[in-house]
Amino acid sequence: MIQKPTWKSSLKAYMYLAPMLIIMLTFNIYPIFKSLAMSLYTDYNFFQDIVNEYGIGNFVEIFQDPNFHIALKNTFIFVLGVVPLSIGLSLLIALMLNKIKLLSSFFRTIYFLPFVTSTVAISLVWNWIYHTRFGLMNYFLGWFGINPINWLTDPDYALLGLIIMSVWKGLGFNIILFLVGLNNIDESYYSAAKIDGATPWQRFLNITIPLLSPTTFLVTVTGFINNFKVFDEVYAMFQGRPGPGNSALTVVYYLYEKFYTEFNYGEAAAAGVVLFVIILLVTVLQLAYNRKFVHY
Repeated sequence: MIQKPTWKSSLKAYMYLAPMLIIMLTFNIYPIFKSLAMSLYTDYNFFQDIVNEYGIGNFVEIFQDPNFHIALKNTFIFVLGVVPLSIGLSLLIALMLNKIKLLSSFFRTIYFLPFVTSTVAISLVWNWIYHTRFGLMNYFLGWFGINPINWLTDPDYALLGLIIMSVWKGLGFNIILFLVGLNNIDESYYSAAKIDGATPWQRFLNITIPLLSPTTFLVTVTGFINNFKVFDEVYAMFQGRPGPGNSALTVVYYLYEKFYTEFNYGEAAAAGVVLFVIILLVTVLQLAYNRKFVHY
């Protein structure tokens, strides 16, 4: 029998939740509202914390700034390049790993290592891989008669190089999630489909994809959110620069430059609010998609 909650039981529950609620309010909720307020500071004395004037001037400034347009464009290209590739490759590798019985834990660990490795360490390795004369990437491309590419110094290839590295770095986490999803699919579905004469491709389309849709939805949402906030990879890959000719400038890197280099705190906050709204809209669209197409 379910007992009705009393004020004592409710108070006890809130006491258990209090530490996490305090942390969330302090480090998540408060900064969001503070950033929103700071984005409206058009005349602000940072050292004395005195606001002399409010307005939407910061938003006007950033939308008139060509660099912000570049940052938005690069961020969307980066996200649309990384997320689909990462999901597709992760699912493919997870399907293969799910069939492996011998040393399966070893291979899963190998794929997961890049995800838990420092971004700086990974960037150092990929700097060597992308080296124009001695890098493995150009050596591999040379097998197909392709001339060496200046991955890190050519504005036409810098963002592509960043996308490739980010896809590789994020594969491990997505693979683990897909493996969990695949292991949760009852084998009886596949057995029944085999009896009915379904081909492997038909079983994949009509059983694996629908029953894996909750995992795919989770991977997609987290992928969009995390990649819209890309910064570490840019900073580490290009040694503290947003790529040659701002070719790898992202919204978060633009925010970083405004705040820590130019000391335009209001414009930095405005850029953060714009990014927050973009992520919120994308997430809401994904939730709407989830209700219609995701099968639980």
